[in-house]
Order: sequence, then structure tokens, then C-alpha cells
Amino acid sequence: MTQIRRAVPNVQVEPGEKAAEANRAFYGTLGFEEVMNLGWVTTLASPSHPAAQLTFLTHDETAPVVPDVSVELGTVEEVDTAYAAMRSAGAEIVHTLRDEDWGVRRFFVRDPQGRVVNVLAHRA
Repeated sequence: MTQIRRAVPNVQVEPGEKAAEANRAFYGTLGFEEVMNLGWVTTLASPSHPAAQLTFLTHDETAPVVPDVSVELGTVEEVDTAYAAMRSAGAEIVHTLRDEDWGVRRFFVRDPQGRVVNVLAHRA
């Protein structure tokens, strides 16, 4: 059985520190804290429930689109299996399976409603 570690909504935002600071302040009021910032992508999480997260992207560093949601699986092997299953099912692969420089293995697939899903796992 595939282990799902988290599912995170991705919000496309305008570039610039002013927008990032506004998000940190607004969502900080609700208790979120910044846990990752690569410049083009920032993730805020709940300190009490770390899997409760929001991700903000100005663009995607290697993909043609910003995904609507990210689903983190338990292992890179599960990502490989999911990729093969999606391809076999005829799903539209938006961004092919690859290892990214920031430590994840991922691919993007379009769901039946047209949303782009980033399927990923952190490499050990």
C-alpha cells in the first residue's frame, strides 16, 4: 500500500520579498511558520502539526507550470510505481519523472478536472 505523507495546496504568487513577507505575516497570525524558502518556493507549516502546510510558488524551477497540489509519498520507489501506473492508465504527464537538485524525486500529472498534481518523495 502506498504511504501518503502529506498533501499540500500550492498557491501561485507574484515574485518579490514584499509578497513573501505579506504571506508570512498573514499566515503567521494563524500560527504558520516558514519551514522552507528556496526563493521561488516557500512553505509554511504548523509547528504543532507539521504536515499541515501551505506552499507558495512564483514559478516552478524546472517544470512548465506551477502545480495545484503536491502529494508526498513515503518513498521514491512509490513515486516510481505511481508514475508507471499513471502512464499505464493514460493520464497526461505534465512533467516527467526526475530527480531534482533540492532532494526530491517527482513528476507532475493532470487529474480528471485538469488540475496539475506534483507527486514526490524526498530522496534519502
